[in-house]
Amino acid sequence: MHTFLIIVPDGGMLFEPAGIADILTQANRLRLPDSPQPPYRVTLATPQPHRVVHGMSGLNLLADHLLSELDPELSRDTVLITGKGSDAAESAAVMDWIRRAAPYTRRIVSICGGAWLLAGAGLLDGRRATTHWRLLDTLQSAFPRVNVEKGPIYIQDGAIWTSAGVSSGFDLTLALIEDDHGFVLARSVAQDMVMFLRRPGGQSQFSRFLLNQANTPGPIRELQSWILENLADNLSVEKLAERVSMSPRNFTRVFTRQTGVSPARYVEEVRLDVARQHLEQSSDKLEQIALHTGFGNSLNLRRVFERNLQLSPADYRQRFYARNLA
Repeated sequence: MHTFLIIVPDGGMLFEPAGIADILTQANRLRLPDSPQPPYRVTLATPQPHRVVHGMSGLNLLADHLLSELDPELSRDTVLITGKGSDAAESAAVMDWIRRAAPYTRRIVSICGGAWLLAGAGLLDGRRATTHWRLLDTLQSAFPRVNVEKGPIYIQDGAIWTSAGVSSGFDLTLALIEDDHGFVLARSVAQDMVMFLRRPGGQSQFSRFLLNQANTPGPIRELQSWILENLADNLSVEKLAERVSMSPRNFTRVFTRQTGVSPARYVEEVRLDVARQHLEQSSDKLEQIALHTGFGNSLNLRRVFERNLQLSPADYRQRFYARNLA
């Protein structure tokens, strides 16, 4: 049996710890016939006095334990933190506890802003990690030794798992079940709870169009919208520069400054993003998808997929298309 401790700071969204506990409980209910005992024993702890966690919605949650009453040096399978809370003293107490518990814990997990507490405890130094998209830049600035990644909805780096905002914790929990007990149980839980075992979008928080959107309103942001609607057109730097009445050199400089990527890279990423959506959500042939997204033919489509995702389009479709219904 896997012991699973969920630490719940005050002031967050209570559907995160409640939902994660429900998913793990569902895994217990649907466990494989040859399992002699439930896979998980789940307990909730909080640094709040009287074990009462106040949610941002005004609802309250009663935890099983005060965190201060639990021995951090007790061997545990998984410790999960659902957020960073708003109280500095509380955050410091959680960071101290998790730092002391880390050597005795097989796997440490954070949801959303919980990555901030793991970073503060020094557990993310030199590791890949992610968090809610609004906190990505702040986390990177505050903890430069952490390799913050902006795309994935969750990341595993060794014994540390981090996830993006709110509901991405449910995706991560299904991944933990699959890691612990295999695909069949994880799929059964996803089907029973009407969830995606593999979320459409290729495990990305949001599309590249939003990730690299121009930081100010104006011609570049308008051009980005136009690009998304005209992927099959000639989207060379020269043509794009002409559309916004700039020289190619000045256009490249302004576009890169406002979006963080070059025009050519942006066009390829948006085309790739839309092609992934077609593979996930349609039965269109590869040649059709290549033409629609501006890659021209399936060979170019394959080259871009393999260069960026280390998967062929066919392999990508097999992995992500309607997987939850398989």
